[in-house]
Amino acid sequence: MKKTSHLLQFDFLSPLFTPEPQMGEQQPEIAPIQETPPPFLLPQIEELRELSTRLLHSVGANALAGRMTLRWNPRLRNTAGMAYPGRALITLNPRLAQFGPEEIDRTLRHELAHLLAQDRAGKRRIDPHGKEWKLACRDLGLVDEKRTHDLPLPRHKQQPRHFYRCPSCGLELKRVKPLRKQSACAVCCRAHSSGRFDIRFRFVRMAPPAFNADH
Repeated sequence: MKKTSHLLQFDFLSPLFTPEPQMGEQQPEIAPIQETPPPFLLPQIEELRELSTRLLHSVGANALAGRMTLRWNPRLRNTAGMAYPGRALITLNPRLAQFGPEEIDRTLRHELAHLLAQDRAGKRRIDPHGKEWKLACRDLGLVDEKRTHDLPLPRHKQQPRHFYRCPSCGLELKRVKPLRKQSACAVCCRAHSSGRFDIRFRFVRMAPPAFNADH
């Protein structure tokens, strides 16, 4: 009985040991272990502020560099960034972290170009994505920059509730939020007022279009 017991014990332990392969014996392939890259962390806002300052100084916009403000804005959803030239403010979407540092850098320069273009134009009204903005993009290192991003950020389409019309050319403007400042038709201001605000072309509120039950 003792002999049988020892044999059973050996048979039970033998699968725990792997014999060395014999000469010429083909070894099984072992898949390499792939390490998961660490998640990209958002850069400190001061790092981006320093980059923005260097870029603006490089194109001679020293005064703008001194008053510019930069923030992360978690309330942004489908927008990568926003520029407010009147306040020299740029806000960026923290969700840019999922697209890496290159996309953060591109978005920062895109929005910075809005501030630079308006700073160069002074009080003259310009097209937000017109020739002045395109030139500013190129000066900041962005060539053939598009007006809008194509990042897969969550989309939430809101229906416009406020409608306006230019009294001169009839251009209609649809807005989700109402106009808070005096705003005039840029096309008419450029054509008849050298791009400056002209109250003759100020947008007037119009009634929302009637709902068509057939559509």
